[in-house]
Parts: sequence; C-alpha cells; structure tokens
Amino acid sequence: MGFVVLHMEKAHGSDSGTTAHIERFIIPKNADPTRTHLNRKLVAYPDGIKDRSAAIRRRLEEAGLTRKIGNNQVRAIRINVSGTHEDMERIEREGRLDEWCADNMKYFADTFGKENIVAAHLHRDEETPHIHVTLVPIVKGERKRRKREEQAKKRYRKKPTDTVRLCADDIITRLRLKSYQDTYAEAMAKYGLQRGIDGSKARHKSTQQYYNETKKLADSLKAEVVDLQRQKETAQEELRRTKKEIQTEKLKGAATTAAANIAESVGSLFGSNKVKTPERENAALHREVATHGEAIEALQTRIQTMQNDHHRERMELEAKNLSELSRKEAAHTEETTRLKNRILWQNHIIGCLSFLLLKTSDIFRKAVHGIIRLARDYYKPRFDTEQVSDIKSVLNLFGDDKQSHRAAGDFLYITATQKGKLDNREQIKARREVDNVVEGRYDQQQKRGFSMRR
Repeated sequence: MGFVVLHMEKAHGSDSGTTAHIERFIIPKNADPTRTHLNRKLVAYPDGIKDRSAAIRRRLEEAGLTRKIGNNQVRAIRINVSGTHEDMERIEREGRLDEWCADNMKYFADTFGKENIVAAHLHRDEETPHIHVTLVPIVKGERKRRKREEQAKKRYRKKPTDTVRLCADDIITRLRLKSYQDTYAEAMAKYGLQRGIDGSKARHKSTQQYYNETKKLADSLKAEVVDLQRQKETAQEELRRTKKEIQTEKLKGAATTAAANIAESVGSLFGSNKVKTPERENAALHREVATHGEAIEALQTRIQTMQNDHHRERMELEAKNLSELSRKEAAHTEETTRLKNRILWQNHIIGCLSFLLLKTSDIFRKAVHGIIRLARDYYKPRFDTEQVSDIKSVLNLFGDDKQSHRAAGDFLYITATQKGKLDNREQIKARREVDNVVEGRYDQQQKRGFSMRR
C-alpha cells in the first residue's frame, strides 16, 4: 500500500504568487503545457469572482466578522493532497480519479465547513496528480487567550463565545494536524492508501527546493563532462608518447637484428657461439614491442569509449536544453500576449470608470482637476491643504487600508494624465505628489510644522 499526502501551511499577505501558480496564470517549470487543459476547478466561484484571491476576499466579507482583520493576519490556509506516485497513476488508470476528488472535497467540507472551502484545483499537468485546496480559517468558540485574560489584573470586555472569528491558529495546532492525518488516511483507505509513519523525519519539499536541486544536478553533469574531456586529452597525449617510444624501440630492434645477422655471418666463418647473445636480446625486444602494441590497442579502445560517452551525453544535454528553451519561449510568448491583452482591457476599464466617476462624483472630479492644476503650475511645488483633503476623501472611498489607498492613487493619477493630456515633466510631478499624499508624507510635514502653501 502507498501513502497519503496531506500538507497544510499558512498563507501570508495576499498570496497572489500562489494564486498565479494554482490558476496557471504562469506555467511553472515542472508542468507540461500540453496537459494543462486536463486541470480543472473542483469548487465553482460565485458570480463576479474571477480567481482564488477574489474568492478569499468574498468569504471574509460575507463571514460576519466583528473584529478588524490585521495586516499580518492569516487570511487563508493552503492545503495540498495527493498520494504515492505509483498509486495515483493506478487510480487514474482505473478511472477512479473523479471519485477520489469527490471524496476529498467531502472530507474537507465535513471537517472545515463547505462555506470555508473557497477554492480547489486538480492539477494533472505535473508528474503526480494532486489537489490544491484553499481554506479560509473562519471558526467559532472561545478564544485561546480568554483564560489568560481572565487571570490578568486588567479587565477585558466579555465577548460572546459563539462569535465568528478569523483564526488560523485554532485550526493548525500540533494535535489537530496529527488528527487530520489520521482521519484523512481513513477516508482514503478505500483507494489502497494509508497514513504516513507517525513521527517520521520526512519533510515536504517546496517547489523552489525542487528547482534548486535540479539546477545542482545539471551543474554536476556539466562538471562531469568537463572532467571526461580532460581525461580524453590525457589519454590522447599518453597515446602519442607511447607511439614515439614504440618507433624508437623498432629502430633499436632493426639495428639489433642487423648486428645479429652480421655476427651470425661472422660466427659461421669462425665457428663462434658468442653470436647467440644478440639473438636473445633481439627476441626480448620483440616481446616488449608486442606488449606496447597491446597497450596501444587498449588505450585506443578506452579513448573511443570515452568519445562515444561524451558525444551521447552532449547530445542529450543539447536536446534537453533545446526542448526547455522552446518550451520557455512558447510560454513567454503566450504570457506576453495574455498580459498585453489584459493591459489593454484594464486600460479600457479604467477609461470607462474614470469617465463614469468624473460624471457622477463631485469629489472625484474635484481631486482630478486639482492634480491637473498642480502639474501644469510650474511655480507651485506641492498640493495645498484643500487639494490634499480632496485626494484623501477619494482614497477613503476605495477603502481604509494602505493597499486600497495605493490603488486609488494610481487610479487618480491615470485619470488626471489621460484627461489633462500631461507631458512627461507634468506626469512626473503629478506622480510624485500623489504618492506623497498616499504615503502620508503631507501628514508628517504638518506635524513638523511645515506649511504646504508655497
């Protein structure tokens, strides 16, 4: 039996990077673009919701929270479920993948509440089929620190115990994580999957770690190719040196044979046995030459093998690099086209919204005209108090957090640029002073006693 995979972690900030990965706005390196069409959403978004991040915001708005959400508060929990690679392939071959997905969604709906599961995506374009589940940690019940507050000298206002709260720490505790592993394994037992070893040292490997290890492996292969090339050059140099030695030995052998022939002729004339000594030396030299010849053949065989291995590895690396380059170029072209279309569409939407607000909102129209007047006034370096007040009023219409203010400031700047047809110098001035209002620098100058009427 294989093992289940259940990984949970807190998402911080807007988590837009994870949304781009899950929704496949950007195709990751370990995904096969030819199989991306097999991916599908397991949770349908409400009307007007386009992606996972928007679904998280909608759930937080409709949850009935009484406390303001902090900037560093966890808004969602990322859950990744799968199984051992061989078992997931078996489930896919048996045609039970849809059933497996349905059982997963039932488990998470029963465990955390169906309304809190705002997104779920099945990915089949990576090596092993898996599901990305997004959980908004809306809980009820008494807060953990309630007992500590009761013991403290300072008295806190009592709050109802059934108040709806946003609290990831109530869901992700050590005991509850172990319980999730146990109950999830029970739900997946029908597919031949079992719980992992309790207390195992195995750890989840992030996508970035996988990419880093792949890069290290490629660098190691390149180093091995360089080493093989160096060994090849050394073997070739040894072969050249051995050939020179053999040629020298052959010359010596030829000279010895000639001397032996002369000595044999002389010995036959004088009947001497001393000529046998050069014959023995000549035979020894022939044996040595034969030994060198065998060494040359072995070296030539080794060099040929190294050349074949080197050529094969080089061709494999080149084919892999070409394939990766082609895939990245195609993905880049597709992403560039998509982004251009999105920018054109956003510019159209911005133009429509600007026209609508200029026609219907006096405060928005007043703020835009104030920006245009400041940009065109060469001698006026900054907004006056009334203009700052108008811009702040527009910012507060969009929301009360810094991110909403920045978005509203960008919208004001773009509208003023389009309506006023500002040149480069005027655009730079308008951009700078609108950012100063958004970032609160005008408020800091007022606190230090600087006048803004200059």
